[in-house]
Amino acid sequence: MSGVDMEGNVGHKEPGLAWMIGFLLAVSFVGILALVPLRKILVIDYKLIYPSGTATAVLINGFHAAQEDQLAKMQVKGFTKYFTISFFWSVFQWFFSGGDNCGFSQFPTLGLRAWKHTFFFDFNLTYVGAGMICPYLINASLLLGSVLSWGVMWPLIAGLKGDWYPADLPESSMRSLQGYKAFICVALILGDGVYNFTKIFVTTIKSLVAKSSTQKNEKIEQDIDDIQRSEVFARDSLPNWLACCGYVVLAIAAAITVTLMFPEMKWYYAVMAYVLAPALGFSNAYGAGLTDINMAANYGKIALLVLAATAGKDSGVVAGLVGCGMVKCLTSISADLMQDFKTGHLTLTLPRSMLIAQIIGTAMGCVISPLTFFVFYRAFDIGNQEGPWKAPYALIYRNIAILGVEGFSALPMHCLKLCYGFFGFAVAANLMRDFLPSKYARWVPLPMAMGFPFLAGASFAIDMCVGSLIVYVWNKIDRRNAVPMVPAVASGLICGDGLWIFPASLLALAKVNPPMFMAFASTH
Repeated sequence: MSGVDMEGNVGHKEPGLAWMIGFLLAVSFVGILALVPLRKILVIDYKLIYPSGTATAVLINGFHAAQEDQLAKMQVKGFTKYFTISFFWSVFQWFFSGGDNCGFSQFPTLGLRAWKHTFFFDFNLTYVGAGMICPYLINASLLLGSVLSWGVMWPLIAGLKGDWYPADLPESSMRSLQGYKAFICVALILGDGVYNFTKIFVTTIKSLVAKSSTQKNEKIEQDIDDIQRSEVFARDSLPNWLACCGYVVLAIAAAITVTLMFPEMKWYYAVMAYVLAPALGFSNAYGAGLTDINMAANYGKIALLVLAATAGKDSGVVAGLVGCGMVKCLTSISADLMQDFKTGHLTLTLPRSMLIAQIIGTAMGCVISPLTFFVFYRAFDIGNQEGPWKAPYALIYRNIAILGVEGFSALPMHCLKLCYGFFGFAVAANLMRDFLPSKYARWVPLPMAMGFPFLAGASFAIDMCVGSLIVYVWNKIDRRNAVPMVPAVASGLICGDGLWIFPASLLALAKVNPPMFMAFASTH
């Protein structure tokens, strides 16, 4: 596999296909069972949106509706129309993206100065569609996080170069500005996720003991469709005790296999990873339900940091990276499974069927993903810092492992204090949402949503806010048609843009480059 030395240079040791398939088979199936006991809480009780899962359900329900159902026909027509527009718009954009940082996705819609701080509309119709589905509060929280980070904090911290961190380091270094971005983002997301995981864990225990907590928390105002969906979703599912036992057995098997493959990864490190993973998996599934963004990579960084620090200098880097892969795999699959459960809930599909499909898909992915990687690895010069395929996350993960081995003292100045502060803010915001009167609590931003732009940039938050603006205006003009049509239109935008990714990848593998390069520069 490709590696990174202490200076951050990527090496090129030929990866082994059988080795990669074996590792994925060992660790992937654990994530399927990690959050099965919490499926009802996430999908029914919390009523999380899971935009991709909702979009899939709208598509399925539309195509299976009765022919005389005029509303269903109108939704399918709207989906098809905006699916086509989204797909061909993505094709059109591709022709102008023949280089780095170019094309319509880099159009400085708010000016070049704002563009440098990632404030621009990048014409990503996937995020516009997701913004149409997500509630206003989520998109407003994303925008607030963008303004706080890219509009205020990062410019101020960048101005302290040479004081808070060495001036000769590039901004991409984890000991430089990138360290603030990555770890403050993780602190916000982790604070929100840990609070909600603890809250749900306590509520679940009370429910098992008192048998009455669930009835107190249920809403009486439910339409017949919601009641029917909830009944089907609760029926014919995998028992919680079996899911828990299966998780323990698979975790033990994975720990044994991984420690045989990587001697630096001691068995107790693997156990530590799988004890930590369910809490992180819940945090990720909760965030994906809010924003449709899978942040498994960031939760993998948490495990990487903890395990690297625990293992020490002799084996910390390898143990941390392996543990990161285990946790990242689990948290990603858990979030994907909850997306599928949301689809199943809205389409009246039995959860057991969704679970079996996920198992089959995971088994296929354990073979197809390494094969795809090998095609990509052989086709391009992966890891060359002077070429287009720099593999930047290889540098980031390696640097985090080194930071874990060397200790938090290697972080830039005041970074840890800021992380503590934002973690505390996330907990405080959730307490306010739970204990303040509803007329005040509904204005408290969501820390989970605020955290994503800290690392990802502001452009996607602007896209999602554009989606909210479309829905707001549409409701003002024609609320009667807006309510049933918004999910269909949003689904069309998401699916059309997503479909183009596959042919675009094939063109890239065939080394067919876009014919034009469109960039923007100041005339002054």
